[in-house]
Amino acid sequence: MLSKRAVQSQGLAGKVAVVTGSTKGIGLAIARRLAQDGAHVVVSSRRQQNVDQAVAALQGEGLSVTGTVCHVGKAEDRERLVATALEHSGGVDFLVCVAGVNPLVGSTLGASEQIWDKVLGVNVKAPALLLSRLLPHMENRGGGSVVLVSSMVAYLPVPKLGVYNTSKTALLGLCKSLAMELAPKGIRVNCIAPGVIKTDFSKVLDTAKVITPALLSFFRPGEAEECSGIVSFLCSSDACYITGENIVVAGYSPKL
Repeated sequence: MLSKRAVQSQGLAGKVAVVTGSTKGIGLAIARRLAQDGAHVVVSSRRQQNVDQAVAALQGEGLSVTGTVCHVGKAEDRERLVATALEHSGGVDFLVCVAGVNPLVGSTLGASEQIWDKVLGVNVKAPALLLSRLLPHMENRGGGSVVLVSSMVAYLPVPKLGVYNTSKTALLGLCKSLAMELAPKGIRVNCIAPGVIKTDFSKVLDTAKVITPALLSFFRPGEAEECSGIVSFLCSSDACYITGENIVVAGYSPKL
């Protein structure tokens, strides 16, 4: 049986969504919401066990999902993800890029070249390369929607996260560039910038004393589900005249 919400809302019915980094936290919440709203969702992450658990949980809720292992920094994994998505109905309508890494808490200028390559490779380069592989299949469907997941640190850099801050700021620019480039193809590109969300990643930052009481005084920590509705909206026809937008989901926006 379909979940109660799935029965109530089928605004994305017949659509196919690919969501990276979607077996836990924000990614899982987004995958669940897109599926509740009618889409078939392909979930993915680096570990088979996590993929299996997420697929079982979502299918247990009556949702249409499949999944595959995908380390977005590896070309062969990106190809597998594309192939898995095409198995459902031969096309893809939505791409949501959540997967990201932060292997360093420390000095920006003290980061090694390997750290820079890994963070920028996974957080910035991989979404563009994955989209390049999915683009023909989105065009064949008559258009689509892409949502990049940045972070509020793109606007309010957090000390000791310089490389990560930089990668998330780069996603804002990537969103703007892709939106201009893909508009003639009927593909919209937008970006959300979550604040402090209750996930495993935020727990690590808290342990490292990166998230300070002063930072939290501006806004309460958010729930992963509070990032999902805006993504579903951006994928829907209700957002058909919105592209190139960077939306802060943090309880407070530092933008004018």
